[in-house]
Amino acid sequence: MTMQDSSPPEINRIRGGIRTRLAHESAEKHVSGAAVYTDDISEPEGMLHLYPFTSPHAHARIVSMDLRGVETAPGVVAVVGASDVPGTNDYSVTALKDDRVFSDTLVEYAGQVIFAVAAETRAQARDALALAKIEFEVLPAVLTVDQARASNLIHADPNTISRGDAKKAIANAKHSLTGRVSNGGQEHFYLEGQVCLAVPREDGDILLQASTQDPSAVQVVVARIMDQPANTISVEVRRLGGGFGGKETVPTFIAAMAAIAARKTGRPAKIRLDRDDDMIVTGKRHAFYNDFAVGFDDQGRIEGIEIDFNGHCGNSLDQSYYVVNRAVTHADNCYFYKNFRLTGHYWKTHTVSAIAFRGYGSPQGMIAAELIIERIARHLNKDPLEVRKVNFYDKAGGRNITQLGNDIHDNILDRLIPEIEQSADYHARRKDIDQFNAGSKYLKKGLSLTPMKYGIGFGSNFLNQGGALLHVYADGSVYLNHGGIEMGQGLHTKVAQVVAETLQIDVERIRVSATTTEKVPNTIATAASSGTDVNAAAARNAAQKIKSRLTDFLSEAHSIPKAQIAFLPNRVRVGNREVSFDELADQAYFARVSLSATGFYSSPENNFNHTPLQGNPFRYFVYGAAVAEVLVDTLTGENKVTRVDILHDAGKSLNEAVDFGQLEGGFIQGMGWLTTEELVWDENGILRTHAPSTYKIPTASDRPDDLRMKFTDWGTNIDDSVFRSKAIGEPPLCLAICVLNALSDAVASVVDPKEFGALNAPATAENILMTLSAQNRTR
Repeated sequence: MTMQDSSPPEINRIRGGIRTRLAHESAEKHVSGAAVYTDDISEPEGMLHLYPFTSPHAHARIVSMDLRGVETAPGVVAVVGASDVPGTNDYSVTALKDDRVFSDTLVEYAGQVIFAVAAETRAQARDALALAKIEFEVLPAVLTVDQARASNLIHADPNTISRGDAKKAIANAKHSLTGRVSNGGQEHFYLEGQVCLAVPREDGDILLQASTQDPSAVQVVVARIMDQPANTISVEVRRLGGGFGGKETVPTFIAAMAAIAARKTGRPAKIRLDRDDDMIVTGKRHAFYNDFAVGFDDQGRIEGIEIDFNGHCGNSLDQSYYVVNRAVTHADNCYFYKNFRLTGHYWKTHTVSAIAFRGYGSPQGMIAAELIIERIARHLNKDPLEVRKVNFYDKAGGRNITQLGNDIHDNILDRLIPEIEQSADYHARRKDIDQFNAGSKYLKKGLSLTPMKYGIGFGSNFLNQGGALLHVYADGSVYLNHGGIEMGQGLHTKVAQVVAETLQIDVERIRVSATTTEKVPNTIATAASSGTDVNAAAARNAAQKIKSRLTDFLSEAHSIPKAQIAFLPNRVRVGNREVSFDELADQAYFARVSLSATGFYSSPENNFNHTPLQGNPFRYFVYGAAVAEVLVDTLTGENKVTRVDILHDAGKSLNEAVDFGQLEGGFIQGMGWLTTEELVWDENGILRTHAPSTYKIPTASDRPDDLRMKFTDWGTNIDDSVFRSKAIGEPPLCLAICVLNALSDAVASVVDPKEFGALNAPATAENILMTLSAQNRTR
């Protein structure tokens, strides 16, 4: 074995280890168009194109269906429907079995799939749909939460947590308020729509090239639908063009249609929804309509609070039970409730099912807390920040126990809030804005400092796990596969950096391959901001196994203690000599040392119970705060976010470049949800905002011209985290609540604040104008 006596100074650090501001591993491919997404995969010979026929009614019974014209249309090879499903015609993730692949007897939302056409071209498949002759018996449709409540139409019984006597505390409080705070839903609007390519293999096996956040769910559910073992279904994903939760449960349904067509015809089959159909067929973020009562003192300190979280869940339960529960677990945000009753309701309506969306109920819980704080502050004629502060969790004052009964041992609000107050110059700007508003008749400014406490981790223990597969080849190059999905968030980059740091090799040595169920089985969805936490930990575990084997090999080969072996940048010190990593890999191969390892990680078990809501579902909390300044034209409702300051706790970031991208992207997506994105169904349950022309996501011009983002330079995390880093995917979206609050602040400068309270979301220009018109303008 060749050894070196010394190391030149230029190799004293690896390239691309943790804490390096490394570019996204596919950044150049993204901007050049070279990145391969599912729809870019070379189409196999003989591939068929599928197009679904969707219900034109929100609630109807199918009386008769004549598809002979469809079956004989030009280019049509097959029509697939409920009778073609080999196993169970259900793709749901609940015991209710209420998500049908094909609905050929009863439809419960406008857009529900009844059958699909497989044709030689996509155009032929779409054209054939017009030849279907279907007779419907239209039934009464329940479209709103209030209609569902009047009809007692529910998916599950309500879930309540409480402490003390909230009703009595409210009745005895000096001040009290009642009302409703609400938020609308949100379209995921991933750039890459729902798509799947199914390729039949020998012995009935099927390969699914799917755009999914959860390959194992697609594998298991499609296997159930196809009535065959999971080991005959393979799912592969290189990257997604965005997911945001919209590609957790829906892709199982998309993949199932492709798999059924592939089995029936014996030919590859691909389905790709266009934007309009994608928006009509697939689920949205949950809208919530929350009825509250709150009692408080002269300082605004909450003495008792009751909130009924009315989740608009749609026609099937999907993940609504857990989304509504999570809203309840975040109903406190950063505030201590001494006496409370919080109840989650799961209302069924004849609209598309609400599904997972970035934040998974947490933003909806927080926004309820924040809007109630806003109303209290206006009632008392106080700066909302004052009211926030008197209600903060407080370690010193013994007010640090959440509504779930857990002590927030990592509370950093006492350090975070003063820091952003100072860095954002909040109090001086507050005075300047008040002065501006006093002298400006039609243009009004608003300002808000809004905090955030976000719990990280799945509430169900079995989901808190990750797997990885690592190969070191004899030339020193490394191949990595793990269970997480790369969907633009930089997961592959950060996991590779963790492996590079563990093995002390340059990150460019490591190739991260497409996620596939054939290499890492039984994975969980890349969701809940857990992608890095569990998959990087699993990859590190695999790297440590190989590192340990190499250490054992060197110790035995050179007859020295393991303590005298150290992994240095791209080399290993063995006593007083060194060997390059490449040479070590080669020598280990010839010495028959295994250079392949699986890695696994499972977080410590939580004690959380969904029914009733008790225990602690979170591994740790992420904290942040944001200050938004807005300008509103009170004659039109048009507005602009002029400046935003963000101070965010990312622990010790693995890659600030990637994490800043998530911070900015999440915040802007949250801004869109709260200000411009409005879902509109008509009186017949037809979605009218189903294209970019009618549904307004934020554009580059909506980004604040002055956006100041900073990570705390003193943040850290628990011992069991990945190099003391914290999750970053979902929490930043919640920081955008400050924009909604700032718009409320601007409106309050024009109207009687006690009569107004706060804006509900989305605060579109139209809704702001209607609010102004409905109030008595006093300034």
